[in-house]
Amino acid sequence: MKTARQQTIVQLLTRYDTLTTAALATQLNVSIETIRRDLNALQTQGKIVRRHGRARMLHSPQQESSEPFRSRLKSHYADKADIARHALNWIDTGMTLALDASSTCFHLARQLPDIDLTVFTNSVPVCQEIVRRQNITLVCSGGKLDRAERCYVNPALPGLLKSLEIDLFIFSCEGVDAAGEMWDSTRHNAAFKAHLLRRAQQSLLLIDKSKFYRASEVKIGNLSLVTQMITDVKTDTPHR
Repeated sequence: MKTARQQTIVQLLTRYDTLTTAALATQLNVSIETIRRDLNALQTQGKIVRRHGRARMLHSPQQESSEPFRSRLKSHYADKADIARHALNWIDTGMTLALDASSTCFHLARQLPDIDLTVFTNSVPVCQEIVRRQNITLVCSGGKLDRAERCYVNPALPGLLKSLEIDLFIFSCEGVDAAGEMWDSTRHNAAFKAHLLRRAQQSLLLIDKSKFYRASEVKIGNLSLVTQMITDVKTDTPHR
C-alpha cells in the first residue's frame, strides 16, 4: 500500500508540477503525517524536492530550482555560523583557499582573520567580505552574474584554475542522500564544486543537520571525494 501510494504521489507531482503537503493528503485521503513520511522517503530516493511545505519532481523544467541566497542565509543561521567557526581550525597562514557560493562559506568569510591567504571564489558576498581584508589576496572567478544565487558563472573555469594551486576547497551543498551522494540546486554550482573537488589537494564539506537525507537537482559527487566533513550532528555517513 505504501509503495502504491508513493507511486501515486509521483504521478500527481508529474501532472501538477508542484503540490502542497495538505493537497496531497486530501487527494490520497490520508493524514498529513503519512504524506510527510512518504515525501521523506521519495526525497531520500532522489525523486522529489521538498521546500516550504510543498513538493515537486526533480528536474521539472517549469520550476525555478534555486533558492535565493538571502533565504538560504537566514536558514539555520546560528548552526551555519558555528560550523564555519570550526572550519577556521583547518586554515593556516600562506594557504590558497577556494570557497563556494554557499551561505555557510559566507559565514566563514566573515570570520576569516586578516592574515596572509589567497582566496578564490565565485561568490559575490564572499568577495564583498574578503575585499575588506588587507592581507588576503582575492581571486574572483568572474563570468556572468547569477543574481538569485549571487554568484558568477564562468565556463572558462578550468583554464582559470591552471595558474592556482588550491590547498583547501571549502564548500557546502543542498543535500546528501542516503547513498552519500552530494546534490546542488543548479548545474553551474554543481559543476564548480565538482571541478574544485578534483583540483584541490584537500576538501572540507560544511553541512548542517537540515541537509542530510535530501536530494536536489544536480549531483555533485560522492562523499568519498571529500577529505573531511564538519557538521552539527553525529553521523555514520562515510567520508575519506
